[in-house]
Amino acid sequence: MKLYDIDKALMEAFEKAIDPDTGEIVDEEAYNDFCQLEMDRDQKIENVGLWIKDLKAESEAIKAEADKLLSRKKVADNEIERLKDFLSRALNGEKFKTARLSVSYRRTESVSVCVPVSELPPDMIHWKDPEPDKKAIKEAIKNGMQIEGCKLEEKQSIQIR
Repeated sequence: MKLYDIDKALMEAFEKAIDPDTGEIVDEEAYNDFCQLEMDRDQKIENVGLWIKDLKAESEAIKAEADKLLSRKKVADNEIERLKDFLSRALNGEKFKTARLSVSYRRTESVSVCVPVSELPPDMIHWKDPEPDKKAIKEAIKNGMQIEGCKLEEKQSIQIR
């Protein structure tokens, strides 16, 4: 479903030229055809902008549906855990078997750490790689501080509404 009337020739030429997964130009000739389409510049720009708006609406709809499904998954996973807990208490370690179901137990091992991490030997601690605090760096540079290897870059961000 398209929200906007987008020129079909423009869409087809672009889709032949660009890999939808990577965004890379896969067919130079098709890309040149896209660029050379006999169409008024303003009309081409409007069509591409409308196409972006259409894809943005589709992306938002997909995200909303994914969020709903993720929420339903979380509810189902919580229900599974509650029902497993019920079965564990009801069976109290006994095996259970019918023609349609088999419930058994297996031994597992897990580590429980009951002391602060600082009290563990250093080789028993998993350290995360440090990463720059870009927000703090940006604020410091804006306040006049010079930080070796860091600079503010001004970019243009296209807005389509």
